[in-house]
This record gives sequence, C-alpha cells and structure tokens, in this order.
Amino acid sequence: MDASQIKGFKIGAGLILGALISITPAEILAAGKGKNPEAKYMGGASPIKVSATKKADLKGIELSDSETAHANKIFFERCAGCHGVLRKGATGKPLTRDKTRPLGTRYLTSFITDGSGGGMPSFAADLSADEIKLMAKYVQNEPVAPPEFGLKEMNETWKVRVPVADRPTKKMNNYNIKNFFGVTLRDAGEVAIIDGDTKEIVNIVKTGYAVHISRLSHSGRYMYTIGRDAKIDLIDLWMEKPDIVATIKIGLEARSVETSKYKGFEDKYAIAGAYWPPQYVIMDGETLEPKRIVSTRGNVVGTQEYHPEPRVAAIVSSHQHPDFIINVKETGKILLVNYSDINNLTSTELQAAPFLHDGGWDSTRRYFFTAANKSNKIAIVDSKERKMAAIVDVGSIPHPGRGANFKTKEFGRVWATSHLGDATISLIGSDPSDKKHAWKVVKTLKGQGGGSLFIKTHPKSTNLYVDTTLNPEAKISQTVAVFDINNLDAPYKVLPIAEWANLGEGTKKVVQPEYNEAGDEVWFSVWNEMKHRSAIVVVDDKTLTLKKVIDDKRIITPTGKFNVHNTVEDVY
Repeated sequence: MDASQIKGFKIGAGLILGALISITPAEILAAGKGKNPEAKYMGGASPIKVSATKKADLKGIELSDSETAHANKIFFERCAGCHGVLRKGATGKPLTRDKTRPLGTRYLTSFITDGSGGGMPSFAADLSADEIKLMAKYVQNEPVAPPEFGLKEMNETWKVRVPVADRPTKKMNNYNIKNFFGVTLRDAGEVAIIDGDTKEIVNIVKTGYAVHISRLSHSGRYMYTIGRDAKIDLIDLWMEKPDIVATIKIGLEARSVETSKYKGFEDKYAIAGAYWPPQYVIMDGETLEPKRIVSTRGNVVGTQEYHPEPRVAAIVSSHQHPDFIINVKETGKILLVNYSDINNLTSTELQAAPFLHDGGWDSTRRYFFTAANKSNKIAIVDSKERKMAAIVDVGSIPHPGRGANFKTKEFGRVWATSHLGDATISLIGSDPSDKKHAWKVVKTLKGQGGGSLFIKTHPKSTNLYVDTTLNPEAKISQTVAVFDINNLDAPYKVLPIAEWANLGEGTKKVVQPEYNEAGDEVWFSVWNEMKHRSAIVVVDDKTLTLKKVIDDKRIITPTGKFNVHNTVEDVY
C-alpha cells in the first residue's frame, strides 16, 4: 500500500489506526501483480487499518495486526451496513463487546455460518471457515472508529474526467436510453449498462465497490451510482458509449444518492448521504463538485439520547418543493432540506422513529412512505405540507425498497411493503380522502417467508412480486412469489427464477424485481458467488413465463437494477 493512501490517526492510548482513503479494484489487481485471478473482481479495501492493537484482556480472541486488517475489510464490506461502523446496531443487532463476549467464539461462528430467518444471511458461501472464525473473534474485540472525511479529502478524490464544455450537446447514440437498465455487479465493483430493448450490454463501467443504488437526473441524461465505499460515479448516457464523466468519494461508507427534481432546479444539484462519517453532501449536478457538507450527528427521537453515528439512509427528491428528504437512520429523524439557496440552507426536522432505512413515493408523488425497520413501523411524510402524516405499525423489519403502489377493489389506493423478519406483506391505505382506510394497514398477505428485500408492481400490471433473497431456505431464496392484485385472497404463484437461469452450482439468490419502460417485462438478478455464474432473468409480466436469460460472463454477482424511465419518473 502506498503511504500516500493512508492517513494516520490516534484513538485512545496506544491505539493507532489508518484509513485507506481511496483504492480501486484496478489498483488492487496491480498490487497483486496478477497472481490472484479473482483479484480483478475484488471490491475496494476497508476504510480502516490497524497498525497497532491493544491486546489486554483478549485471551482466546487475540488477533494479529494482519488478521485485524483483514477482518476490518470483511466487516466494512459485509457487516457494517446492518450493524454500523461503530457496531452499535441498526437493522442488525449491536455487536459491542458486552453483547458478543458472553456468546463466545463457538456460538458466533455457528451464527455467522448459518444465519437466521430473521434477516441475518448465511455467510457460508461468501466467507471461508477460517474467515468466519476470524470474524467471530473480531466482534469480541473493541470496535475501532475510522477517521472523519471532510472537504479536503473529498477534493483530493474529485475528478472531472470530461469537462461539461466537452460533453455532447445532444444524444450521440441510437439507443432508447429510457429503457436502459443500470445493473450493479456487486463484487466486481462495476455497473452494467444494459439495453432493455435488445437485452445487450452497452458498456461495463468501473465504479466503486458494491454499488448500492443508481439514480437518474430529472432529464434522464445522467446516471449517478454510489458504492458502499462512498464513491460516486456520474455516467453520461448521451455519449456514443455511455461512460463516467466525473467521480468523487464523499466518505468511507455510504448508501444513498439523489438529484434535484423540482421545477427550475432540474439536474442542478446532486446529494449523497454517508454512513461514515454521518453526514450528507450537496454537489454540483453536472460535475460533482462538493458544495455543502452537513453532519447528522444528534439525539434520538423519543429517548433524546445522543448518538455518534446517525447514518444517512434513503434520500428522495421532492416534487412539491425544492427539498431533499433525508432519512437519518439511528436518530429516527427525517430532514426536509430546502436547496433553493444552498449558501443559506434551511432544514425542517420531522420526528419519525429510529432505524429509518428505505422507502418511496405513493402514486401521487406527494406522500413519502419510509421504513423504520427495527422499530417495525412505516413513517409517512406529507411532502407538500412538509409534516408527518402518520406512523403505522407493520410487521417485523419492513424492507420495501421503494415499495409498491396499486389500487384494490376493497381498499382503494394502497402502498405495500414486505419484511425481512417475517413472511408478511403489509398493505397501507394511501388515499387521504378515504378516511376509513388512509394511513392504516388494511390487509396483510402472507408470502413465502422472511428475508424479503424488495416488492414491486407497475401501473400497467396486475401482478405483485415479492422476493425472499435472504431467506435461509434455498427453495425460497431462489424463487419469487407473485400475487394477483385483482384477487389478493388467491394463493400466490411461485416462479422458479434461479432454475430458469440454469446456472449450475451456487447459492443463486434471486433479488429485486424491476420493470422495463413499457411495464410488460420484469427483470430479476440471480446473484451467485463470484466463483459461479450469475445471470439476469427476464419474465413476461402477462404470462409469467421465461422470456430471456442474460448470462453474459461479464454479469458478475448482479444485485440491484434500475430502469431509467421508472427511476426518473418514480414509477413503482
């Protein structure tokens, strides 16, 4: 590792840590000089590196400096998203020493290996037995905190590859870019741009590790991707071959990016939220130049207890005001940040519930439904009146993605979420003029099991798709349930998505239904281990039959998929 990539810092007496500010998959491959054939598919390294470790009271769980560095990397890539960088818990339980030491290495090893039906995935296919044992010891040691990441560090990573003046003034390709899909190739550190019309790969773009989401500018020209390593890439879809025109890191770990959509501010600003440091960053929409950095540290709703790591989860752009609506995960606060004058930002703070995560708009694009997952609640924001509309109790650990909007005969308009922690699907009345059903769970469906990450439908569809990606049972995680919106009491149908992919060996988890522009196809990722084949499966929405398997060898560990038209227009 080059010394210029490390920032030294000190935490407590005798504990010296280092932060790996920026390292790309290509740099990892170069460092390995090609000796490891899988190195080219590896994600970015951990943001923290221990160079000296206090070893008092660690009998039986001692770790060498190299073991600690390796465990830090695994924790950052695989665990911190649920358990927090400081291990204080969120979707996952706290992993502080007072919780982990009484359990012991044997129990923790078994739990990491097998997972649970409550949302903890099995890591048997992702980590070796030695790595799992290493992590069982690691979480019994004291957590270490990475450094801050401010404007100086951001500017060091900011690069405009193609200046605005040198970019196309009109679309330079013949593609229907409204039907492009941005597909995350998680462990490859890449995004595949796939033509939804031809099912052909247009380009494989080198991005950050494990891109979490892709978002589109209001015009549909620019695609913004953000990786778990907090690296943002701006992709210009007007280019003859769409590619990155600007890039920046806004922290050490992140999940969310969004762009301004309100009339008069289209494509003007981008915003990203970091898990570490806990902050959001407003940038120029065309260059990613950082303009404002705002910390989200503060006090938890209800208890008023101070929290040092309130991470930024989902961000959506209001259609009613020039507002970014920001979920602050641990504190349970929803911020409505008005960007009409970024030099004099105003922020309205709404009190929701702790552990805010993902969510999406109702069909009118006025009400934002968002999951406070470990609180087992859905918070509903009235973006026009800029206030809370309701907080609704639902099932165990709601995880809707952006949710699903549809109209029922009995209850009128509803918004739906599935759950990580149980098999239920909650339907919430979303028409405020219907006083009988509005802001209430009007019906609860039972799906295949817990472990659901995404639920999806489309205004032109009568089907409701529910994945169960993190369910420990292969027959459940490799299939999806399909409900008939016009007959919700009928048994759901099960589609054997992984079987249709015909990939051979591996876990083959099925994740995230995503519709095409026309609303007549549904795309699924069949997410396999790196050493095995993965694929995208395209299903005919009308007949629920296999239409196409995209199994190009470059499709490596695919997860999220984002259709340009549906993402721009907030169709879900």
